[in-house]
Amino acid sequence: MTGSFPLPPTLAGASITEAPHDWVDRLLLSGPDHQECLRFGDPVDRATLRGLVTEQAERLTAVGLSTGGTAALRLAPSLGYTAALLACWQLGAQAVLLDHRLTDHEVALAVERLAPQVLVESAHRSAATLRGFAETDPVPVALPGGRPAATGHALVQLSSGSTGPAKVIARTASDLLRELDCYRRLELFPKAGERVVLLSSVVHVLGLVGGLLNSLHARVPLTVPERMTTAGILASIAEDDRPTTVIGVPFHAELLAGATAPPPLPQLRRMIVAGELVRPGLPAAFTARYGVPLGTMYGMTELGVIATDLDGTLHPQAEPVHGMDLREEGGELHIAMSASPYPGLTDPTRWSDGRLHTRDAGRVDPAARRVTVLGRRDSQVSIGGLKVDLTEVEHTLAALPEVREAVVVFADGAIEAYLATEQAADPAAVRNTLTRELAAFKRPRRLSLLPALPRTATGKLVRDTTALRAAADAAATPAP
Repeated sequence: MTGSFPLPPTLAGASITEAPHDWVDRLLLSGPDHQECLRFGDPVDRATLRGLVTEQAERLTAVGLSTGGTAALRLAPSLGYTAALLACWQLGAQAVLLDHRLTDHEVALAVERLAPQVLVESAHRSAATLRGFAETDPVPVALPGGRPAATGHALVQLSSGSTGPAKVIARTASDLLRELDCYRRLELFPKAGERVVLLSSVVHVLGLVGGLLNSLHARVPLTVPERMTTAGILASIAEDDRPTTVIGVPFHAELLAGATAPPPLPQLRRMIVAGELVRPGLPAAFTARYGVPLGTMYGMTELGVIATDLDGTLHPQAEPVHGMDLREEGGELHIAMSASPYPGLTDPTRWSDGRLHTRDAGRVDPAARRVTVLGRRDSQVSIGGLKVDLTEVEHTLAALPEVREAVVVFADGAIEAYLATEQAADPAAVRNTLTRELAAFKRPRRLSLLPALPRTATGKLVRDTTALRAAADAAATPAP
């Protein structure tokens, strides 16, 4: 063990640390009737949201969902999704979240794997690719062979799948309330009187807990842009004078940093991103464009938010949130967690002895109470007996003027690089630059230039070698 700093005990505030049966009503839905809470196009007040949750609870009850039951939601970001999810929890059921962008085949496999008693889908077509939200009419259907919850978890999610098959990850209501307590303690996270523009998917942890649930709990109105384009996001920021924080993934920050002549946005306080490492140069480029910080957060689906640098002054370091106990074990970050978040899976390489093995490389500085995340542990490979950090290679490539994005992987004993570049980019020029900046054993054997890199449904860059090779082959094949 090379570094450790146990912090104060988690869950010090009793008002939000337990999960009574009425936690949804008491902590998320309560408040003045006419207080705005959400905006999916039109503003929604708390009385309207409570009514919609009641309506969805009645629909779910009618198809047999009850306390201890299981329901899978396949709904686009929407008011309907929000109401259906809160209704599941209000009934004491376990909610399984399926991204609405999954194919019917993928949903069928997930249903077979998880066996929910109810599947909730929309009567309307799903949203177009660049839509931030959709109109949904949740329709619950009882599934033959569905099973009640085998555990006391309130939430079941699938990992992003950016590096391979998705993991099943479960969290209790108490886990969610602990995370909300962490957000409450962050002085620079949005508070009452401010607003949030949310770009992250509400099916995944940052958008769900840091965005949707925290906004409801903290009484911070949340807006989802109608279109996830640069113009659409900027319009959502500009439509309200209240101090505004934008929450998204690094891809969204790249999009905004590249905007030409954005309008004055005096209400913009900061943008906060999470989900993957921020490339060198992006925080400075964002601040130069908008005059506000690009904050970062480190988190996992298993735990939610872990560490933050909300004002951009610590980057690449971050400060662990309240109650988070991190250790550095052989260069890997391990985090205290009383029970495994992987139901039905016994894998000591992921969780053992009360510690979650993050598989993220990192350094812990106990004196400064800081953590530096260096990337995935599997990004460190051996080439001819020499250690190579693929993250270093990736950052070097991403900093090249011809390159917008880069993904570097190790496959079949060699380094492969996949770059999103402008159409006129010259592969020979890229290789020549790498010759000057990287030792020979660090240089990619395969260098593929694409107009865009494949991403997961949450906006993360795909790192699965098979998918990357397929995308490169497709880009190299002339259209008929």
